[in-house]
Amino acid sequence: MTYHAGRHFLQIPGPTNVPDRVLRAMDYPTIDHRGPTFQRLGEEILSAIKAVFRTEGPVVIYPASGTGAWEAALVNTLSPGDRVLMFETGHFATLWQQMAERIGLRPEFLEGDWRSGADPERIEAVLAEDREHAIKAVAVVHNETSTGVTSRIADVRAAIDRAGHPALLLVDTISSLASIRYEHDAWGVDVTVAGSQKGLMLPPGLSFNAISEKALAASRKARCPRSYWAWDDMLGPNAKGFFPYTPATNLLYGLREALRMLEEEGLDNVFARHDRHAAATREAVRAWGLELLCRNEDEFSSSLTAVMMPEGHDADALRRVILEHFDMSLGAGLSKLAGRVFRIGHLGDFNDLTLAGTLAGVEMGMALNGTPHRAGGVNAAMASLVQAHGS
Repeated sequence: MTYHAGRHFLQIPGPTNVPDRVLRAMDYPTIDHRGPTFQRLGEEILSAIKAVFRTEGPVVIYPASGTGAWEAALVNTLSPGDRVLMFETGHFATLWQQMAERIGLRPEFLEGDWRSGADPERIEAVLAEDREHAIKAVAVVHNETSTGVTSRIADVRAAIDRAGHPALLLVDTISSLASIRYEHDAWGVDVTVAGSQKGLMLPPGLSFNAISEKALAASRKARCPRSYWAWDDMLGPNAKGFFPYTPATNLLYGLREALRMLEEEGLDNVFARHDRHAAATREAVRAWGLELLCRNEDEFSSSLTAVMMPEGHDADALRRVILEHFDMSLGAGLSKLAGRVFRIGHLGDFNDLTLAGTLAGVEMGMALNGTPHRAGGVNAAMASLVQAHGS
């Protein structure tokens, strides 16, 4: 194998680059997960994680991928045969819908174009027609990782309220938590789903449910089978800093360090940084003469940007050229977007110079690959960044 000098640029929209501080925190002997040292670790993490979700309620941590947290959100709140209103915003919303079917729920999947977020007016209309309140939950992906489109969760909550409907609101924040402004309590979310490998700057392996009082009440009546995912089994030991089964101890060391880093920077500054990088990336795309996949300005993602390829050109061929020549990984187009888009991740432990290098790799790769574009995208992004710092 050929050695590539320098550091690999991992610019997919997750897993993201793991900061050295987090790596060093994880490089520590595993301890007794029933002992007092671990108890202090658990108490610190379970308290500090609430601030990232903007909640006063409990946050459950599973040793699992985000897919596990999807399942936990559904099986703890619902019963077999329950109707769930879901919105087709992209690949991951589709996978969540398929999971709901597999575990015996009846999802009603509102069709989308994969270029727009969940439509609050359409959700309101469906709920207003459901006079029997047969729909038990509304499940929405906040930031669709496959498309770079962010749904307006506060508006979805308002739509549910206008319809006067008691449905629970379940939200996937796997690629938005700690990257895009999100308010579990203020927006009236009942279950927030998240994962460790994106804005939290950890390797994959931890997933989360933030839980409202309404969701806890629903869990006491829910009849979907659950064992590993059961909230009540978690919440009892969590009250004393422990877990009901062996936790991912070294990932929890890393989570503690990541939470400290987020606190040091300040969440508002974290969100502003992601907004700045996303805006600069969009300026680069426009300067290249390419098209953003996301249609609506108020739904632009601050975690990633999905870029449409010119007609007749393959995004995966471009990604291969960039990886071969510049040792940089970009996100692929998923399912119906395969070969049609590439995705630039700009979330997690990411700064202005990292963005400039990322966009330079894209622009040079397009030149090498013969992708039709105009030069100057990197300059446009740098101008955007300079303006943002000066304002």
